[in-house]
Amino acid sequence: MAHAIRFQETGGPDVLNWEEVAVGDPGPGEVRIRHAAVGLNFADTYFRTGLYPAPLPAGLGVEAAGVVEAVGEGVTHVAEGDRVTYTGSPLGAYSTERVMPADSLIRLPDAIGFETAAAMTMRGLTSAYLLRRIHPLKAGDTILLTAAAGGVGLILCQWAKLLGLTVIGTVSTEAKGELARAHGCDHVVHYRREDVAARVRELTGGAGVPVVFDSVGATTFAGSLASLRRRG
Repeated sequence: MAHAIRFQETGGPDVLNWEEVAVGDPGPGEVRIRHAAVGLNFADTYFRTGLYPAPLPAGLGVEAAGVVEAVGEGVTHVAEGDRVTYTGSPLGAYSTERVMPADSLIRLPDAIGFETAAAMTMRGLTSAYLLRRIHPLKAGDTILLTAAAGGVGLILCQWAKLLGLTVIGTVSTEAKGELARAHGCDHVVHYRREDVAARVRELTGGAGVPVVFDSVGATTFAGSLASLRRRG
């Protein structure tokens, strides 16, 4: 019997229940997937508490990896037995297996394990969008990255170095600074004790950076804006 973590009402972790669930056959455009690993995201707590509304009762989780067990009519890009990963709605990744839309699935190469895929699909796709679609970047450019030691930040640091970029990253602690450096961050700025914009201007000869990837928001927006070069 399949199991899933579900909640009938919003609240703290105590509202989550491990329940037996019936998983039927996939309909047109759907697949049934058996999960091998499930990704945990902070946004999951927003659904649980009701900050992000969801029709109740509801499942939880938006990211997982596993094996396709059955495909519905019209599904052609994945087949039974394929190793796959996904991220995004609908909720329900906290489960042993589920039926879901097939168009969310990405086939996994053999070199990427289930746990790695479940942990980084959302962060990897976010990084790809930021580096490849937000702003045109070329080797030699310098970028500012907030939360450089976070999940997205560590992928961005590595990818940016492969593209020949110089990375200025903000962190809150010495340990996070060392972690960011180990993943390719060229210059670490401790935002709790340094003026980020002033440090960026110093590192760029007063020019500022062409783009800031700011995943924090309210407390960092002014410094991020002040770090941009003209028309950045």
